[in-house]
Amino acid sequence: MIPRTAPTGSAQALTEALAAEYAAIWAYGVIGVHLADAARSAARSAETAHRARRDALILQLSEGGTQVPADQAGYALPYPVTDKASALKLAVEIEERTAGHWRAALPHTTGADRNRALAALTDCAVRATRWRRTAGMTPVTVPFPGRSA
Repeated sequence: MIPRTAPTGSAQALTEALAAEYAAIWAYGVIGVHLADAARSAARSAETAHRARRDALILQLSEGGTQVPADQAGYALPYPVTDKASALKLAVEIEERTAGHWRAALPHTTGADRNRALAALTDCAVRATRWRRTAGMTPVTVPFPGRSA
């Protein structure tokens, strides 16, 4: 049995990205109920992508001997989500926040971990762009995805 240790360095950054993935999955449950048709399908696809990243991170961290934090029962939303417009706004925000955690992992990772973090950052940035376009937001893209304003 591998002893579980508190995360440091790369493991800490990936653990924080895992927490963001947990929150994204939870948020898409709220987002999806306010969308229809293609937007609802996009929300399902986004949730599936975040679940896949979560599962891969849990496996990677646990195999590396890092203590994997448990998911929370729920998460506080930054504002009430009551309609399509607020759901789309939250989808953009969730992708931007998750991208921020992956961006923060980049300087702490190397090799395959860095490639996975960059791929996750890119995926979040692309989804955020798609959500902005669906919501009619401008600008549709941002110059540095995952960077706080």
